[in-house]
Amino acid sequence: MIVLGCNGFSRVSEFFSERLGATGINKHYLLGHDAAAALLVDGRLVAAVEEERLNREKKTTDFPANAVNWCLEEAGITYDDVDLFAFPWNWSAGTLDEILDGIRVAPMPQPAKTRLMGDMVDLFDEVVSHEAMLADFEARTGHRPDPAKVRFVPHHLAHATTGYYLGGMKDSAFLVSDGRAERFSTLTGEIRDGRITVFEDTVTGARFSIGTLFSAITRFLGFVPNNDEYKVMGLAGYTAPPAPNPFVERLLVLHDDGRYTFTRPLQTDHLHSHDALFEEYFGPFEDTLEYKARVAAAAQQMLNAATAHQVRHLEKRTDLDRLLFEGGVALNCLNNTPLFEGSRFTDMQVSFGASDTGITIGAAAHAWLNDPGTGPADIHAAAAPVSPYLGPAYDEAAIEEALAAFAGRVTVTRLDDDEVVEQVAKLLTEKVVIGWFEGRIEHGPRALGHRSILANPGFSDIKDIINTRVKHREPFRPFAPLVLEERAPEIFEMGRKTSSPYMTFVFPVRDAYRDRIPGAVHVDGTSRIQTLTDEGTPRLTALLRRFTELTGTPCLINTSFNVAGEPIVCTPADALNCFLGTEIDYLILGNHLVAKSAS
Repeated sequence: MIVLGCNGFSRVSEFFSERLGATGINKHYLLGHDAAAALLVDGRLVAAVEEERLNREKKTTDFPANAVNWCLEEAGITYDDVDLFAFPWNWSAGTLDEILDGIRVAPMPQPAKTRLMGDMVDLFDEVVSHEAMLADFEARTGHRPDPAKVRFVPHHLAHATTGYYLGGMKDSAFLVSDGRAERFSTLTGEIRDGRITVFEDTVTGARFSIGTLFSAITRFLGFVPNNDEYKVMGLAGYTAPPAPNPFVERLLVLHDDGRYTFTRPLQTDHLHSHDALFEEYFGPFEDTLEYKARVAAAAQQMLNAATAHQVRHLEKRTDLDRLLFEGGVALNCLNNTPLFEGSRFTDMQVSFGASDTGITIGAAAHAWLNDPGTGPADIHAAAAPVSPYLGPAYDEAAIEEALAAFAGRVTVTRLDDDEVVEQVAKLLTEKVVIGWFEGRIEHGPRALGHRSILANPGFSDIKDIINTRVKHREPFRPFAPLVLEERAPEIFEMGRKTSSPYMTFVFPVRDAYRDRIPGAVHVDGTSRIQTLTDEGTPRLTALLRRFTELTGTPCLINTSFNVAGEPIVCTPADALNCFLGTEIDYLILGNHLVAKSAS
């Protein structure tokens, strides 16, 4: 059975821009962001790529025409070979009716209600209804799927299935939390033998979305919501949350049934509805590190409290010992470590597809798992953790063709496999920055290793060098260290965690190592680590082993191979352009060591 998953809408950004003025700092990615495609063949994920990596528009919401085409070409099939088409949204007519009913009773002026209801009807008719999505698919691909082959998967169930499938399909409890989906923002439940049970009384609507509230705070602090929340996380490390914390004491309400609400509900049609409240709590906005850090620390403590409350209640509802945390809120790595350590769960996983990058995988897996032809033996045969290296790769001929196009601007040395590791390890003993490009591109924002920027964390100023000269981003932003999985507990206080391959958990750096890896230690003494194994990333792991032998430093700085505002590089030409447009010192392109020409 072949299943194609697809996320993205041709007109959604245009619609929100026209109707809600969602541009610039007011931009908010509600639907279709992280557009992507994924392909399952007999339950095995053979291809997946984010559209942004191909169309070069960061967090694009556009229909993933390039991603769909690449997945089919990678598998050597056509649309006629696809058995099921899976979409990670299920906007039914009933869903629209429920949204309109909610607007009718909302405390807002009647003209605003009328306008918002009209916008929602138009959004449904033009963009997100079943018919609109199929028409969009046909317009962009030339193929109209047979309705009998189409599966519309509720967004949060796609999220839950993403974590289940990528984690090896073991029975698990789950928490899904994001901005909003069709109607909801968060829910909990279980997955057993591929079948989902939602604990319906834990479902929380969009007006009480911790993800949307955190995004509103992101916007208030001058960043782009649903894109720059990691900047708020970075700022939170610069100070302790205020005591008392007005977000926790005056805004967040925890209920006995495991839900939470806000004393002032969100107004999803009013992007700045809570700005005055934020200034009431913290004083008039100040564009200073101190002010932003104080608000960020307060927001982080609030998010931690809300999700911990949900997990404590979930523990009472399930006898399962494994927790999956999915949705955009799960990318808040500052929250994940205390969330797991404070729980009774023996394992907690956040997948590399936890945000909307992964929901095409989840939708396709959900369609396959729930097909009458899929049995327990099929699930068992496909039940293995999935590598994140799922996108396009480029062979020697493609790399050499790209290098030829940049002749005169670069000098190139061809190395064999052992020489790559030895030469790069030696280069990294110095204060240099190296672009690392190999194999299939990784999926998701935290699964680095094939399109990475590497540096030696032993230099105290290396973070500033990368932020200002390479990434062109704010100086307060921290960097993550690569560490061998078997050595990680020696260097970091990992508690009950034994691995963190996707930089979704943050751990304190042990005192003995803080001065040895200063470039990878945040201001609060923590690091968001990525653990390596020989099986997962053999060449990068070999490089780290050799670097450690040469320097005694057990980590490397690892950050995504891109500059601020651009997607991670995909092709050899992307890598060369980024290399030449920044102060990256060297580039490893497959087995080629590239330097800049002296001219």
